[in-house]
Amino acid sequence: MTDQVSPEITSDDKLWAALAYIFSPLGPIVLMLMEDKKDRPYLRKHYYQALVAGIVLIILTTITVGCLSILWLAMFYWAYKAYQGEEVVIPVITDFCIKQGWA
Repeated sequence: MTDQVSPEITSDDKLWAALAYIFSPLGPIVLMLMEDKKDRPYLRKHYYQALVAGIVLIILTTITVGCLSILWLAMFYWAYKAYQGEEVVIPVITDFCIKQGWA
């Protein structure tokens, strides 16, 4: 068993770790490119976590915004249909409104 002495965690390390999360995913990439920061174990753990969390956040935001955009376009289509005097049937929502006695 080898004794590895971990370097002391400095206040600079703590600041960079916090900034990695705040400015993710760009912040962790910058840390990976900084010669004096990329080999610090404390920072390494945090910038990888921040990078993955940032990528997941971007993917989820894109999916959510994409779904909302599609729904927004559907609202225009339903508005057009209603303006034409046609009955608009929205899956699940129309049945729910009828069962509640609202429509």
